[in-house]
Order: sequence, then C-alpha cells, then structure tokens
Amino acid sequence: QVQLVESGGGSVQAGGSLRLSCAASGYTYSRYCMAWFRQAPGKEREGVAVIDHYGSTVYADSVKGRFTISKDNAKNSLYLQMSSLKPEDTAMYYCALDTRACGLRSSFNSWGQGTQVTVSS
Repeated sequence: QVQLVESGGGSVQAGGSLRLSCAASGYTYSRYCMAWFRQAPGKEREGVAVIDHYGSTVYADSVKGRFTISKDNAKNSLYLQMSSLKPEDTAMYYCALDTRACGLRSSFNSWGQGTQVTVSS
C-alpha cells in the first residue's frame, strides 16, 4: 500500500545543484526510515543517505558534505539536496521506506520508480 514517487531529476553541469523530492503515501507507520539510493549502469545499488523517524541521518562517504537528506512529515515528503555535483554522481536515484531497519546497507521494502540524475563535465 506504500507508494513512493520521485521527482526533480534532470541534467546538470558539474559543480551544480539539484534537489530531488519523493512524495510518500499509503502508510500509517509511527516509526519508519526513509532513504535515497542510487544505481549507475553496470554498478551495484548504493545507499546514499538515510533518515530515521527522529530525523537522525547517515550519509555515504562519497556524498558527505555535498548532499543533505531531509523530510517534511506534514507533507509526507522526502528530499535530497545535492550540491557540488560530480560526473560520478550520475545515476538513477531511488527513494525507499522501511519500518524494520535504518542503515545504508539495510534492505528497504518499499521503493519508488526512480529519477535520473545526469551530471556532465
């Protein structure tokens, strides 16, 4: 019953910024974890950032200092503010939700369709 819909992807030049959004619906959980993952062609899916129901966050080393994950509970929305983008950030970005665990390597049970981010040199 959980539905996650990403938006905000697109093409941007290296050094630029982009803000991804994820609209969540169909859940009534009191405690949950939300996250952003990304996957480039031929590469494994990578956990980018997670945020728990208290607002605590964890980031992948590759994006620390550049990306910020946040959420707006009133709007049932998750965000990923990406700054100082690099070509290696190019990937399909997915938002995810889980009620069991909250970590960069956790197995999330609800996923969005993904939004493409392309960073050019």
